[in-house]
Parts: sequence; structure tokens; C-alpha cells
Amino acid sequence: MVTKKDTEMMETDISLVMNIKTGNKQALGRLVERHKKLAYQIALGLVGNKDDAYDISQEAFLRVYRSAGTYDENQPFLPWFNRIITNLCRTWLKRRSLYARRMVDVDDNAYLLVDPRNPEQELIRSETVACLCRALLELPFEDREIITLQHFRGMSYDEIASILDIPRGTVMSRLYYARKKLAKLMERNNG
Repeated sequence: MVTKKDTEMMETDISLVMNIKTGNKQALGRLVERHKKLAYQIALGLVGNKDDAYDISQEAFLRVYRSAGTYDENQPFLPWFNRIITNLCRTWLKRRSLYARRMVDVDDNAYLLVDPRNPEQELIRSETVACLCRALLELPFEDREIITLQHFRGMSYDEIASILDIPRGTVMSRLYYARKKLAKLMERNNG
């Protein structure tokens, strides 16, 4: 006997979008449940602020709903969805003025979370994380995007190539140069 859970697992992203085209809001709900974490984490890696990343990920699903009629079912869903998220992030970043530029969400009370057994190591770790977050925001958008997908989402080169719709070799090359830029920024920010 096929259960409701089995049916949901068999649904592909493409079939969900096709159902959304017909106005099926339950299909949208299932798509949101399946990809909300991915959307949020990509947005967070690109804009560096939890609240903004949440808003952007929500807006991305609204765009999927509104744009379902233009979706080409012969193309994979994730690259299309990633373009929606990254375009929203780009627009948000353009609107954010240099004066109001917010820092990455780093808990102001991070020192309270210091491991009492090894406070020095914990403090060094939290300072390194803060430095990394600031350096990420200084990277060009494309570099930040590829580093976010590989290091914070744990995607393989092939998965990134599929999402960004670029060859695997290009992923490797971009990642190499993005890491070098990030290392220079961290060195500069630490020094």
C-alpha cells in the first residue's frame, strides 16, 4: 500500500511546479518544505543577515508561485530556483546603501558562549568566524555564491555546476580563485 509520505517522496520538483501552474497551493507547500532550508542558507551566505535571508527565501517561493507559468519543465528545477534566489539577493544588495551596510549576524554576546574548559580557544574560534563572515561580505557576489554553495551547503562540484548552469571545470576554477581572494581578505582583516 502506497502511503501519503511515499507519494510525496515520488513527486519531483518539476511535477510540483507543474501542479503549482494549475493553482495547487498544496504543491507549493510541499515544494517550500522540501527546499526552504536550501533557500535560506543560500540567501544567508549571499546577504549575511538572518532576517534578510529569511525574507528573501520567502520571496523566492512567492516568485516560484507567480512565475510557475513561465517555468520550462524540460529544464531542471534547482538552477531555475537558484537564479530566483540569487537575483533577489543581488537586488537586495544593490538597494542596501553603503551607509546602512550591516555587519554579518555575529552574536554580540558570543563571549558568553565561551567554553569554560578552554576559553582562549573558544574566543579565537569565535573571532575567526566573525572575520570570515566579514570577509565573505567583501567578496564579489559570484565568489560569495560559489563559496556558499560549496563550503556552507556542502555541494559537490557537479551539483554546483548543475545549479549555476556552468561546466564543472568552471566551478573548480571559480572556487579556486574565490578561495584565494577570501584568504587575502581574511589576512588583511586579521592583520
